[in-house]
Amino acid sequence: MSDASYRDAIFSTPLDRVARFSFDERVVACFPDMIRRSVPGYGQILGMLGLIAQRHLRHGARVYDLGCSLGAGGLALAGQLAPGAFRYTGVDLSPAMVSRARETLAAECPDHAMEVLEGDIRQLEYQPAGMIVLNFTLQFLPPQDREAVVARLFAALEPGGVLVLSEKIRAEDEQENAWLVERYHDFKRANGYSDLEISQKRTALENVLVPDTLEGHHARLARAGFTRSLVWFQYLNFASLIAFKE
Repeated sequence: MSDASYRDAIFSTPLDRVARFSFDERVVACFPDMIRRSVPGYGQILGMLGLIAQRHLRHGARVYDLGCSLGAGGLALAGQLAPGAFRYTGVDLSPAMVSRARETLAAECPDHAMEVLEGDIRQLEYQPAGMIVLNFTLQFLPPQDREAVVARLFAALEPGGVLVLSEKIRAEDEQENAWLVERYHDFKRANGYSDLEISQKRTALENVLVPDTLEGHHARLARAGFTRSLVWFQYLNFASLIAFKE
């Protein structure tokens, strides 16, 4: 992104009480740095969106980017697809994210059909779409709401459409899961986060980000009607799946 951002230092000082994590103005200000240093493989996932669209998206079809944050998914698509090849609709619940995403996409992609809506993806009235992107969004919904959301996304997709679902995951085996979590913390330390920052952010995210297993994701996608789903990317306990509507 071309706009200035700040280094993530939200949890760098000891806090008497660690509040629940939210996508507020402080997070928006440092979000590019936060996600770069906190989400393994995020850049690779973004880089594949255009290639997936080139293979599976009908020319001119709508792409939903749900939980679009600052519009990085839209920028990635616009960088690989010509104007007119798709219509982009980003959706986010955070007013601060929506405002910045609109500014960025208008400045960077003036010739593409791009819109960003402020709203709850559980209540959105979906238009027919050829591709839906859920990058690290479903994990922030209450677990009991996820089944209905995925079912609605399946209904919105055109035949031949695809859902790209990227999530932090947990392993079913406790020992395997512990190893993945420990190596993820090593990843964050290598990217400059202190043990204090890692601990306080983990506390802030408790019961806010609730990960599923890969088996749980596949089963939910199948119940929604997707005939096939596969993991195309995994880096530690972060993975991206693609699900196909025949």
